[in-house]
Amino acid sequence: MAVQTDNYAIARIDLPAAGTHGWQVRLQRRGVKHAKYFSDRSYGGAKRAFTVARDWRDRLLTRLEDGEAVRVCRRSPRNSSGVVGVAKVTVVAPNGNEYQFWQAAWSPEPGKRRCVKFSVKRYGDEAAFELAVKARETGAGLR
Repeated sequence: MAVQTDNYAIARIDLPAAGTHGWQVRLQRRGVKHAKYFSDRSYGGAKRAFTVARDWRDRLLTRLEDGEAVRVCRRSPRNSSGVVGVAKVTVVAPNGNEYQFWQAAWSPEPGKRRCVKFSVKRYGDEAAFELAVKARETGAGLR
């Protein structure tokens, strides 16, 4: 993740009545909150405290991004196809008929999701799977 501004996820805390002056870093990823306070007094002034807070934030973001890359690239134990982003889907129509597809899903850019399905009835199980794998690789820009 590219940091948009110098003070992304960093807030100034000034509470003179409590004698509190410093910088607060707060981030949340996947429901986990990360926070740390950097006191002006502990770091020799507001400028130095901000620099330390920003460095801590940057290291945290790098660590979180590395964890995301590992999480995204690993095959889930729930994945029975053996290919990340490819799954066999069964749909039951209102009339009770079952339809099976091999589905490829990918994210072409942050916040966007694309998927395409290939009918087992139309292509056969093996061909539908191969088409889904190819669509995933091509659509996700892996080839």
